[in-house]
Amino acid sequence: MMLPGLIYLLINNYLPLFGLSIAFKDVNYSKGIWDSDWIGFKNFEYLFKTDDAFIITRNTILYNAAFIVLGLIVSVGVAILLNEIRNKVASRFYQSVIILPFLISIIIVSYLVYAMFSVNTGMVNKTLLPALGLDPISWYTEPKYWPFILTVVHIWKAAGYSCIVYLAAIIGIDPEYYEAAKLDGASKWMQIRKITLPMITPVITILTLLGIGRIFYSDFGLFYQVPMDSGALFSTTNVIDTYVFRGLMQLGDIGMSSAAGFYQSLVGFVLVLVSNYVVRKIDKNNALF
Repeated sequence: MMLPGLIYLLINNYLPLFGLSIAFKDVNYSKGIWDSDWIGFKNFEYLFKTDDAFIITRNTILYNAAFIVLGLIVSVGVAILLNEIRNKVASRFYQSVIILPFLISIIIVSYLVYAMFSVNTGMVNKTLLPALGLDPISWYTEPKYWPFILTVVHIWKAAGYSCIVYLAAIIGIDPEYYEAAKLDGASKWMQIRKITLPMITPVITILTLLGIGRIFYSDFGLFYQVPMDSGALFSTTNVIDTYVFRGLMQLGDIGMSSAAGFYQSLVGFVLVLVSNYVVRKIDKNNALF
């Protein structure tokens, strides 16, 4: 019975690991991957011997850290609010509305953002800023606004999925805990602090650890499509994934791309181990392994 699953695991998860060797080779298509020359860590120099290395590493880590923290707060908060809705029809409607952005293509999201922030026709420049007595802003040439715009867009798009996971965990809590708390005179806020949050802490820990494991990865569509690949915004929108993509478009070197992917996976693996170790030191019951 386990054979189909093991075969799938082997083909889908383990055989591709041999591709990591590309990161250490000077790929020559006429020789093939296995016969191409080994070049050590020269492909990794592409990431670390450039003036942009600090910027793309900083952007990648800080954006993902903000996404993890703010996404957690918003998702848990909305899940708790949804759990308080007793009308089933209304609850299903709100759940559908909240998860809808997660299902929308990032291309459509990029044009929705453009409709908001277009210099000449955007709603913000044409309606909101004039109403406040402010001058129009050239959003797609001003880098300082984009950390906030990208963070809001990401949370709006991704929080719905995490929210449903947390809501499922909250629904699974035994109602007798809340009944006992009400008999003891606990307020709704006290019930959330003393029952809801502690009971869903294992789920929060697992999702946070998984998020930390991907802190060196970026939502390529978010950072490439939403800012419309505007060169004036690279100081705040360029991350490792978009940098490698642009490099590949110019150089076409598959070894550099493989090196970047290997580097991201290795750092993510180490971060998961370290984070899990810290969690285990605090409370081993909440550790992932």
